[in-house]
Amino acid sequence: MTSATVGEMDSVKGRLKAIWTAGDYDRFSRHMEGGARAFYERLTIAPGGQLLDVACGSGQLALMAAKDGVEVTGVDIASNLVERARARARAEGLRAHFEEADAEALPFADASFDVVVSLIGAMFAPRPELVARELLRVCVPGGTIAMANWTPQGFVGQMFKTVSKFIAPSGMPSPVLWGDEPTVRDRLSHGLSELSLTKRQYLFDYPFSPAEVVEFFRLYYGPINRAFASLDDEGQAQLRQELEALWAAHNRAGADCTTVFAESIWKSSVFECNGAFSTRT
Repeated sequence: MTSATVGEMDSVKGRLKAIWTAGDYDRFSRHMEGGARAFYERLTIAPGGQLLDVACGSGQLALMAAKDGVEVTGVDIASNLVERARARARAEGLRAHFEEADAEALPFADASFDVVVSLIGAMFAPRPELVARELLRVCVPGGTIAMANWTPQGFVGQMFKTVSKFIAPSGMPSPVLWGDEPTVRDRLSHGLSELSLTKRQYLFDYPFSPAEVVEFFRLYYGPINRAFASLDDEGQAQLRQELEALWAAHNRAGADCTTVFAESIWKSSVFECNGAFSTRT
């Protein structure tokens, strides 16, 4: 990489940290508990297994595993979310290790974990080829890599498309390409003995109206929070109008509640070591 490229990537990473430290993702994620539980219950973790949760947020998935006695490590690029995950673990008396780290350069030795997971997290890193390499590198031969990512055509993909019209693109690949099956197969094609991809509906369920959901996202969900903050009053009004229309159009509940199903693609891979992913130098 040239020094200019390094500088540009540092800028991208800085913006990503600003996005994910904005709002209150811990509060936001509590309304997604059901989907996280469904994802976790599909995992097979042997007694005494080591699990790594990449882009763990405030520890939602990792703490589920810790309650079952799994040896858990969680990493996230946002330091405030790491601190929140640690606080939650202490409050619940759970053994779990959390640290600030980048999904593109995981601070662990090769073959450190039996199960490597990422629930709607690592998909937002700007260099997906490095994410794929790192997930494979830290997983033991015969271990499992499991991800859940939004699809381009699903509800969240449409929401991101709406937001992208109002903010300048960063130049990084679209995160929802992690929800495109041919792209995923290409990124994770080396070193896997099995790769299963299943489309699932992730439930968004709120006890308030679509308009209030948009406000909830503006306050607490980093990408939407930063999108609104980047706009003037006119731009904010237009973005709010389009998001409210999107939520209302997909709402399965009454006017005073909001129930939306968002398509995601769940990946489960068995990693068979072939020497392609060696220790970073």
